[in-house]
Amino acid sequence: MTTEQMLHMSGIHLVPYIQVATLLIGKSREGGGNMFRHQLDTMAILIDYGYIDSVLLKASIVHDLIEDIHDLNPNILLSIDFESQAVYDLVLEVSRRNGETKADFLKRIRETGSHNAKILKVADRLSNMISLGFVNNLDFVERYINETTQYVLPIAREISQYMTQELTDLIDSRKKYLERLRDQPVIIKGN
Repeated sequence: MTTEQMLHMSGIHLVPYIQVATLLIGKSREGGGNMFRHQLDTMAILIDYGYIDSVLLKASIVHDLIEDIHDLNPNILLSIDFESQAVYDLVLEVSRRNGETKADFLKRIRETGSHNAKILKVADRLSNMISLGFVNNLDFVERYINETTQYVLPIAREISQYMTQELTDLIDSRKKYLERLRDQPVIIKGN
């Protein structure tokens, strides 16, 4: 992103979305940290790759609210600014629906998701794969690698060769991490 693009971005008012995202502080993640930081990491990934669409950036800041705050009043999101409806619609698009399996959810994004939904899902998964290096649950790590390879990598290939490369590198890195975890000896502590 050029300096000129960043200066134009200054007209995007993200603070109200960040304030709403603070509802996620304290919501832990399997990979450590909390959901609030994950929202900001996802936005940073988008900016790093040059995405400066205001709706996309705003949605990235609150993309997990609907899934993780079950009693969320939609008006909290819908009343923020003139783009609130578009942001809310994008957040809904990247949120799992009631009864939807993770596989069905990722297939839906891949097959029928809007361009922005696909970009957001890949940035979200990049953030998740980065934090996966701190997870010791072997089954979770393996499932996440497999989901990413099967469902998210094809989406990345559609939208950005650079995001695809980073995701591929993370998949390879996490596979090696998983092998190291499996190779660790089990220590049984006695009395």
